[in-house]
Amino acid sequence: MNGLTKRIMVSKLKKISTKEITEYANKYRISITEEQAKLISGHLKRSSYDPLIAEDRAQMLKKLAQITDIKTAKACQQLFHKLIKEYGVEDYFK
Repeated sequence: MNGLTKRIMVSKLKKISTKEITEYANKYRISITEEQAKLISGHLKRSSYDPLIAEDRAQMLKKLAQITDIKTAKACQQLFHKLIKEYGVEDYFK
């Protein structure tokens, strides 16, 4: 993956709003509260995760499970895998 694409992805993580998180959750039928979306957004803004690194993704999911619950974190992980396959970018996320 080129550096520009990676920077765009990381930038999107850092700038995602509470509203965007709740909209995505509704779109993909993942149950989270407004307060949880706010906590997720705030955490991502303060973090330095690289979604291309497996360890960082694992840390993100662990924190998501702490903010929400295990069921929600697993649903998000499944959605993530579905989307990277759908967009044909599996090779970037090994």
